Amino acid sequence: MKIEFVAVSGVTDVLAVLVGDGRVLAGKGPEHDAATGGALGRAMSAGRFTGAENTTLVVAGPSGVEAKTVLLVGTGKDELTEAGIETAAGAAYHAVKLSGAETLTLDFGHLTPEQAARAAFAVRLAAYTFNKYRTTLKPEKIASVTTVRIVTSDLRAAEAAYEPMSAVADAVVFARDLVAEPANVLYPAEFARRVKDLERLGLKVEILGEAEMEALGMWTLLGVGQGSRRESQLAVIQWNGGEPGAQPLGFVGKGVCFDTGGISIKPAEGMEDMKWDMGGAAAVAGLMHALAGRKAKVNAVGVLGLVENMPDGNAQRPGDVVISMSGQSVEVINTDAEGRLVLADALWYTQDRFKPKFMIDLATLTGAAIVALGLDYAALYSNDEAVAGPIFAAAEKVGENFWRMPLPKQYEKHIDSPIADVKNVGNGRAGGSITAALFLQRFVNGTPWAHLDIAPTAWVNKSTINTVPDGPVGFGVRTLDRMVADSYEG
Repeated sequence: MKIEFVAVSGVTDVLAVLVGDGRVLAGKGPEHDAATGGALGRAMSAGRFTGAENTTLVVAGPSGVEAKTVLLVGTGKDELTEAGIETAAGAAYHAVKLSGAETLTLDFGHLTPEQAARAAFAVRLAAYTFNKYRTTLKPEKIASVTTVRIVTSDLRAAEAAYEPMSAVADAVVFARDLVAEPANVLYPAEFARRVKDLERLGLKVEILGEAEMEALGMWTLLGVGQGSRRESQLAVIQWNGGEPGAQPLGFVGKGVCFDTGGISIKPAEGMEDMKWDMGGAAAVAGLMHALAGRKAKVNAVGVLGLVENMPDGNAQRPGDVVISMSGQSVEVINTDAEGRLVLADALWYTQDRFKPKFMIDLATLTGAAIVALGLDYAALYSNDEAVAGPIFAAAEKVGENFWRMPLPKQYEKHIDSPIADVKNVGNGRAGGSITAALFLQRFVNGTPWAHLDIAPTAWVNKSTINTVPDGPVGFGVRTLDRMVADSYEG
């Protein structure tokens, strides 16, 4: 996808014009309507298109403009927000992406350069596909639009505004690609290799293998992967863009590259989806990609626990007791509650080594979060309002939904074990997402912390968001990048 900022629309296959509620043509829309002899107005009057948000109307072959097609894009009643611009730009792209048109021009010259840059960013995300393994796709199923031009009043300002947005778009795409890959391709060592390659952006990346983790006493993490032929890994990613020696921000990701459930094996139906049980690690990797790509003025560390949960003769058994890096003993009641075991050691390692300002972990942790919140909201747990608040503020700006969940002390008894310090599941199905968060809280050592259970939102079918095509979302990358930019960069 080629993105260009231009001063005038010029010759193009498709010219997209914004329309407000009540069929009010925006920008140069009235001029285009006059040039076509009123064809745009007549087309709107002839049908039900009113300019409502996220609606489009194709006007084919109008004379008087340098475009084969004019696309009218509704923006609704309200003033254009960042979200509204993204919706409109995404709607324009989706309306013509399979039309055979190669060039789409967004006539946004009446908007600010920053808004023009936002439109370019939206198109980048809207155009995402993962066709790496598709060899028989028919041409009509492949997007024809290869160039998107955005008309703006100030080319340099638009390009400058787009530069950091483009870095974030690259990072979201990176995270989406990780989530989309099948587990025979993206296993722990390959995930670690791809993260190591991010050193080209200026990140410092260390990869710890099983021998190093054994020396550290990371037995809850290692226990999850002991049934797999694939070696477990711990990826440690550092970005030092802030003041030397300043406390870093800590981010921890669950990276279960495939989850069979282990000995507590999952049902066969739907198990193929467990290739994206590493969505939390993908989001953290994407965040670090974004921070480095836009040269964020902050110190940050991302720690990814990368494992494969398989049921061979060496696999961890229900009833086993393992000792975590923290020294706490854990009774493993259910080997399919494995993500929290990975995070227990990764969280402890992060706070112990880096002494971060806070820690935020991301994980496709529980089906219980889906039961509680459906598929449009991720669960947010936190022991500190100063950590939770900026997450919510940033999420609202970028359109990623979180819902605050409780950490009730009275539920702690549900994860008390009769033979160990803690057990890895509660008593039955009740409050499963909550007891998982309470388990994690025992391994943060008092560090300000938030846990984001993104099981509901890491993958989407039948998406209703123009910048999030069906499939891997890269959920969390935009929220955390925006949180860092708004609240923590000096």
